[in-house]
Amino acid sequence: MLALLGLSSPAIAQGTQVAFGAIKQDTSAPVEVTADELNVDQTTGEAIFTGNVVIAQGDMRLSAARVVVIYREETAGIQRMEATGGVTLVSGPDVAEGQRADYDIDTGVIVMTGDVLLVQGPSALSADRMNVDLNGGTARMQGRVKTILETGGN
Repeated sequence: MLALLGLSSPAIAQGTQVAFGAIKQDTSAPVEVTADELNVDQTTGEAIFTGNVVIAQGDMRLSAARVVVIYREETAGIQRMEATGGVTLVSGPDVAEGQRADYDIDTGVIVMTGDVLLVQGPSALSADRMNVDLNGGTARMQGRVKTILETGGN
């Protein structure tokens, strides 16, 4: 995990909303996936990518050890993606890490769980869960939210 360096005065809260990413993400943009291996389950309609998986959509990048892509039953296209194992989400200057990320393509929402750490420049927040609204460019941290705020003193 990324370290909280050069900060002082801890602050703990139950939930907080922050900006996420430099610009709003185009959730209708094509999704590019690279991985070491791909297995397709014809019975479930799932594609399972493993090993150094990188998902790219517009300016957003998501990396993980394993990503399951679930396709829509009634129409063509991706319904959602489930990433596990050392998940890193990068959008503009913001970087988030966690153990799991579930991305609902239709709503443009990514839910990260498991020791989530969000780094924005010199600031960092940690929480149990982070909901990222890619369409709105915001994130909501929930569950033992912790950050360290500079007081401006010496």
